[in-house]
Amino acid sequence: MSNPLKAAEKLPRGSGIIMRDYELEERETLALKLISLARRSQLKLLIAGDPELAIKIGASGIHLSEIRATEARRWRHRKRWLITVAAHSRTGLRCASTCGADAALLSPVFKTTTHPNIRPLGVHKFNLLSIGVAIPIYALGGINTKNATKLLHTPAAGIAGIGVFST
Repeated sequence: MSNPLKAAEKLPRGSGIIMRDYELEERETLALKLISLARRSQLKLLIAGDPELAIKIGASGIHLSEIRATEARRWRHRKRWLITVAAHSRTGLRCASTCGADAALLSPVFKTTTHPNIRPLGVHKFNLLSIGVAIPIYALGGINTKNATKLLHTPAAGIAGIGVFST
């Protein structure tokens, strides 16, 4: 995404932003700009993979990869934090649910340009994987204004995305 601040400005109050940009040289600078915007616009900012940066800037919480999901236990003591975890399978969802995450992002639901070689779950499999999970699940991956409505009759708590919010 070329301008995450511009995309974040379009989000409705109460929405969340997950700042990934792991390799960005000016990551802290971007995080500071995003937290300022988040506070003004009543958004939640989660920092992916960097709890120390999240603490430093006063973010609303963290987002962890599926591989690092168990780290959620370590940060559960931060009572006001929102902790989300990436998941790509039933095992990933189970881990997110039992390790103390508040929500999981299950992906990819649809074909995505950012991961073109990964086979998408599709709505049916997303639905099957989501049933009975104890935490809210957000659909992620290839979601756009045309296919988002296909998720209305699934257990999805909401949608997450990059392109759908940056156009």
